Amino acid sequence: MTDTAYKARRGELETYFGKTAADKWVALTSNGPVSMIRETVREGRDAMRSTLLDWLPQDLTGARLLDAGCGPGMLSMEAACRGADVVGVDLSSALIDVANERTPENLKSKISYHAGDMTDPATGAFDFIVAMDSVIHYDLPHITELLGGFAARASKGLLFTFAPRTPMLAVMHAAGKAFPRNDRSPAIVPISQKSIERAVASAPKLNDFEIKHTHKISTAFYKSQAMELMAK
Repeated sequence: MTDTAYKARRGELETYFGKTAADKWVALTSNGPVSMIRETVREGRDAMRSTLLDWLPQDLTGARLLDAGCGPGMLSMEAACRGADVVGVDLSSALIDVANERTPENLKSKISYHAGDMTDPATGAFDFIVAMDSVIHYDLPHITELLGGFAARASKGLLFTFAPRTPMLAVMHAAGKAFPRNDRSPAIVPISQKSIERAVASAPKLNDFEIKHTHKISTAFYKSQAMELMAK
């Protein structure tokens, strides 16, 4: 994807997750103590990851899976435990380093981590692509384009999350209180479920997929909605 706006936002995300708040995200995805705010984010992310994993087959032996925006590799490792051959991609080289450090030796042959753009076609084709909280910073046209690119490379399923448009989320973001001011992440773009559904139904690149599941996770400071697109 070469769009200027996409590149600009991608650069913001790379700076935030790779430099500005890399340590905070390492802590958030560990078992160590965090602030009350971040604890609710951790709880929400854990629940979301479990939801996405529940939608995948329990036995992934022989399947190839892309963890798009893998961060420290938590979902990658769980998918590999089920037998999947996983490619984990993240903009943050710092988080990729953490993923490599945290991956147990018995799973290292099942997971290949890369720092870079999750849309890079060089990683090849997959049975499943999972994008957990990695498209939430983009507007609907860019999300639709991202999903279309993923769909061209996924033969069985595409699982992703978006920020659901709710009154509470709108107020939180308008007030700028979703994250502490000194390390606030780039803005999340709330989008309604109906808008996502219309985009999926009308995008030519998504014609071979249909919505199978959707589920919303909401904690005090984590609001995200999962959707599974299954190949027809």
